[in-house]
Amino acid sequence: MAEERITEVETPSGDTHTTHTIVTDGDSRSGGGGSGWLIAIVLIIAVIAGFWFFSGMSGAETNKDNAIANAANDVGNAAQNVGEAAKDAANNVTDNK
Repeated sequence: MAEERITEVETPSGDTHTTHTIVTDGDSRSGGGGSGWLIAIVLIIAVIAGFWFFSGMSGAETNKDNAIANAANDVGNAAQNVGEAAKDAANNVTDNK
């Protein structure tokens, strides 16, 4: 709440001086005390949690890519083994004739 005080002073020569004073209760610019700090802390925690979550997702993506590469490598090795087995079988057929 604001209160305005007007003071008039008359000098001996007859001049009048007026002073305006406004008195308020508390600090009008504070805006809620510690709520600003609370909001800042919550935002910092949210940013850290988001960073942790997305960095974990990146690790999962890397693990998935590695698993696919290993599976492809295993398929390649199996195909090579099948090729060698077919070659051995063909050699056995020609040797038995």
